[in-house]
This record gives sequence, structure tokens and C-alpha cells, in this order.
Amino acid sequence: MCGIIAYTGSRQAAPILLAGLRDLEYRGYDSAGVALLPESGGEPAVAKRRGKIAELDAAIGAEPLPPARTGIGHTRWATHGAPSDANAHPHTGSGNDVVIVHNGIVENYAALRAELSERGHAFESETDTETIAHLLEEALDSGNDLLAAMRETCARLAGSQAIVALTSREPGVAVGARIGHAGAVVVGYGEGEMLLSSDLAALLPHTRDVAFLADRQLVRIDERGATYETLDGSAAAEVEPRTVSLDPASADKGAYDTYMLKEIMEQPAALADTFGGLMTVEPARLTLDDLGEARPWLERVERVLLVGMGTSLHAAMVGRWYFEQIARLPADTDNASEFRYREPVLGPETLVVSVSQSGETVDVLEAMNVARASGAPQITICNTPGSQTTRVADGAVHTYAGLERGVASSKTFTTSIAALFALALETARVRGRISDDELARHVRDLAAMPEIVGRQLESFDGIAKAADRFRTTQHILFLGRGPALPIALEGALKMKELSYVHAEGYAAGEMKHGPIALIDPTFPTVALAGQHALRSKIVSNIEQIRARDGEVLAIVTEGDDELIALANEALTVPPVPALLEPLAAIVPLQVLAYATADARGCDIDQPRNLAKTVTVE
Repeated sequence: MCGIIAYTGSRQAAPILLAGLRDLEYRGYDSAGVALLPESGGEPAVAKRRGKIAELDAAIGAEPLPPARTGIGHTRWATHGAPSDANAHPHTGSGNDVVIVHNGIVENYAALRAELSERGHAFESETDTETIAHLLEEALDSGNDLLAAMRETCARLAGSQAIVALTSREPGVAVGARIGHAGAVVVGYGEGEMLLSSDLAALLPHTRDVAFLADRQLVRIDERGATYETLDGSAAAEVEPRTVSLDPASADKGAYDTYMLKEIMEQPAALADTFGGLMTVEPARLTLDDLGEARPWLERVERVLLVGMGTSLHAAMVGRWYFEQIARLPADTDNASEFRYREPVLGPETLVVSVSQSGETVDVLEAMNVARASGAPQITICNTPGSQTTRVADGAVHTYAGLERGVASSKTFTTSIAALFALALETARVRGRISDDELARHVRDLAAMPEIVGRQLESFDGIAKAADRFRTTQHILFLGRGPALPIALEGALKMKELSYVHAEGYAAGEMKHGPIALIDPTFPTVALAGQHALRSKIVSNIEQIRARDGEVLAIVTEGDDELIALANEALTVPPVPALLEPLAAIVPLQVLAYATADARGCDIDQPRNLAKTVTVE
């Protein structure tokens, strides 16, 4: 969840590092810091502060850093030790000539800290990270260079880690390591300069040529390039740079107040790009070119299991409907963090489909490892080419949402649904469960969705006005049935994430089994009642709520005058095919959550306590 940036080259490092940290702010953090190797030599210069990057800027303004062409930076989200200046990264060893930043959890840090303390090491922080700096220092003192010292240090650490280190003993050099699934280490290739980061966002202003470290790989960079090794010391020849299609402009807010607003409004384009990357209309054809070794399994498997976390889990729940309704395959969904500990019954007969916008979510990766150990074929739905889920899976279906920097996902949710729709169609096609005419109809239906979503977003202000009723509320109930249930869950999640309002998504049939006890005039309900969302059943729920003086905001299909009259207020969605109604229904819920958060003065791009990519358990 922490953000990492490192630079070495011919330019001054400090401005590049600070700009990189701003590009990583969206991941969530509670403190920030940088460390530089001064051109004049001597110990690394470190500046770090609790709070936002503005606090770090102020500290550097008061005590300027020395000129330097090599440095590292970090945004921290606390796991060990409270947010404080002392606990902020970077961290140094006792001799102050080694400095590191770190993402992950050192599970055996207490034992390592005790061992190091007995040998005379003095600790300045409460973090597990500082133990790494001291171990690295000892390894250097034994005569190793920085790369070898990192390799030796990593062998001592339990758990998943992403680490970047500098030392004044090797000016102009940075070394990075990845162990397990604690987060990405991305290598950026510039002209006469090299960078490392935990995220593409910080690299795009400088280069589009990147390489991704895999588990148990290390990299050494200087201004001339990069060399790679594995944890056992052998060369990692398979690490090759690739050119990514993202550009720096995609990382800017443009005319929008927040990244999330920009990304909500980008959904028509993101859906169109995803459609264009996965299928064509004339002729109707699927182009899922990255399925790789997973493709033959589509004909053989007997069931599908979809896993994800948070928003990605809700997309997976929609995908379950697609596999059952289109491919006629039994399908289930599971929370990845629970799946990995349940000893699930899996084998070659089950296709495991993981959904992860970043491709780096630790619980999803660990669930994938369980599936791999069971011999189950795997396909991942992912927005980040080259990420870890795409390495673990047998095949991938990439979304084309572009960079998403708002912590609360929007366009990656809708494009994940589109990708799952395409995968279900391909599965149905190879199994002979769908005719050419049916395939063409489904392709045309999805091709129409970017325009439909765009038309909805033209009514942004009208939808946002409906959020006035939520400005002071403390609780909201979201109800849905059938394919609308995952959208109710996602709508409630967005409301919680952005506005800090307690919101719960429920299967509408469950309302009488408990939640109805909460209904009163101060407890509003958002009811998803589109024409395909088991509408007649939802009508009964709305009537029961209204009979108890509860307020109802209904999401209904255009022209449904009965429901518009029954609810206190209604927002309409265009009539769309049943399987694609979730794509239409989520748009007003995203806008409602955004507008409620805005009205309540919340930090929309960086909600409190949240991070974009969860890389620690």
C-alpha cells in the first residue's frame, strides 16, 4: 500500500522524487519522506514528516536538501508503529550510510530486532522496516556489494516485501527487491537515467519503457541501465522491458476537481477501449488474445470460481451471472481473503477467475497460489499488464481503463464487468453454447454501452442533486436482487468509502429477516428496481418500507411511472438488455456517493484509512 520511488541519473533527484510521491498519493498514506546521496559524498540526507506531502515540502523548504543525483522516496501507510516523523520512511542503519524504503510486513521482525539489539544496534523507530536497514548494514560490513547484501538480507526476512535501498558506499546505485506479493517493483528505463517505483503512475512522466520484478527477483540500477538477479544469486534473464501504452496525460486531473470525478466521467471511453480491445462488431468476433495456456481449458472445465476483494469481488459477482446465463456453467464467487484459508476443493475441473484492477492485491495473489497448488487453471481480469496476477495466471483478459488514481474504484469496476462479459461469451462460444447470431447480438449490446453510460453522465448534476437527502444521514440501506445485488453492494461500498456514511448492501429478500427493524423516517433506502432486477419483488420491498415511513430513493428504468410514484424520489436508467443492466445501474450510485462525499467535505481522492492497492494482509 505504501508508495516507492527511486531515481538515479544526470538530473537533480529531489524534484523528481517529490513529484513521484505526489503521483503516488492516491494509494493512501500517513507520512512521506525522501533520502538523497549528496553529490559531495557523505551520509544520505534524509527528510521525512508525518502527514501529507505538503508537510514534507515545508520541512525541505526550511532545511534544503543538498544537491544529489540519486535518491529514494516513500509514502507510508502505518502497519507497525503509529504515524510519526520517526516511523516515516526512509530508514537508516546505525552507521547512517545505508537507507531503505519498504512496502510489506516483516513477520519475524521482533526476533530480528532482538537479535540485532544484542549485537549493539540502536533503533530509532517502532517499525518492522528499520530491521531491514540494520541487516543490510551488517551484510555490507561483511564485504558484500549492495546487490549481494540485499540478497543476503532478503533471505532473513519472513513475509512478503518490496524494498529499495541506497548506500553512500556505492554512489549512483539503487537496488530493489521483491519477495512474495507485498507490492510491485517497476523498473523505468530513461535516457541516461533509471527509476524504480511501486507503481506506473510515478514513472509515466519520465518513461513508458518498464519492467516488472517477479517474486524473488532483485534489480540493480545505475544511470547506464539495470541488471537482474534472483534470490539465489542467478541471473534473471527473463526480465525484459516492455513499452506500456499509457501516457502522462492520462494521470492528470484535467479540468476536473478530483481524479475520481475525472475517472467517473471517463467510463464511456474506458468501456469503448475495453470493448475495442476484446471484440469487434463487424464481423462479430472475440479477440481475447492474452488467454494463452488457459484457452484450451475453457472447453474442459466443469465449473467456474471467481475470486476478488472489495469492488473487484462485486464485479466477480456480476461475472457469476454471465457464466451461468451465457456459458451455462455452474459458477460461484468467493472473497479471496477467506478462500485462501478454507482448504477449498479444487482441481483441473474448476476454472478460477481472479479479478484485480492492480494485479497486486495480496489476498487475491495468495488465493491464486492456493488454486495453482490445486492444479486449477486460472484466468485473471486485470487493468495492469505485466502485474503479478498476470504472471501467476495461465491467461489474462485485460481491461483498458487506463490509469485510475482515485482510491475508490469506478472505471475499473465497469471495465471489469465488460471483460467478464467477454470471457463468458468466449467460454460459451468454444463450448458450443451460443449461436453466431446470439454472439453478434451480445457483442452489439456491449458495443452500445459506452454511449448509454455517456448519456447517463450528461445528467450528472441532476443525479448529484438527489444526494442532498444524504448530507446529514448516518445510515443508508441499499437493496438489490438478482444481478442488481452486486450493484447494491458496490453502491453501499462507494458510499462508505467516499462519504463515511454507514451504508449496507443487502439482498432485498433478506430485508424481512432483520434489516426491516431499522426502518424509520431517518433511515433512507436506495432500492435498485430496474426492469430486469426482479422488479416486481422489489416493489413489495419498497411498499413495506414506505408503510413504515421510511424514505426510498429508487433506481428505476426510464418510463416506469408506477415506481416513480411509489418512491420518495427516483433516478432513471435507460432500458438495456438484462445482463448489462448492472453497467447502467452503477452509474447513478457512483455519482450519489461522490456528491454525498462532496457535500460532506470529505477527501474524495484519498479517503481516510484507505489505500488504492492492498498489498499487506
